[in-house]
Amino acid sequence: MFVRHLLGTPAASHFFVRSADVDAYTLTAGRFLATSAALLGLVGAVIGGLALARSVRRIGNGGRRGGIVALMSGLVAVVGGALNLAVADGGPGTGNGVVGGALAVVVGLIAMALGWLALTRSRRTADRLTG
Repeated sequence: MFVRHLLGTPAASHFFVRSADVDAYTLTAGRFLATSAALLGLVGAVIGGLALARSVRRIGNGGRRGGIVALMSGLVAVVGGALNLAVADGGPGTGNGVVGGALAVVVGLIAMALGWLALTRSRRTADRLTG
């Protein structure tokens, strides 16, 4: 009984740990991380799309460098978004960046897919030209 009195009930302890209410325009740390990861994934998707177009048209190095950049930025976006979703203790609208984290995972996966396609096409094109 004494230990329970010191620690309090779980609902009361959650009340003290809970952050202040935030509105829709408050930039919290969770929202900042999720937005940054989503923007990085979007940049990776654009670079991956451009690299894929270059690998199809056989311009320059076939989009190999762009494919690698798209893969890496997509991977960072997926990891950042997944970490944000893992540590979020509330749903959408709580200031934890749940929506942005989910968007970062989706856009990061798209960037990784485009980068992978660009790399495989540039490798295939290089093999055709040399062999």
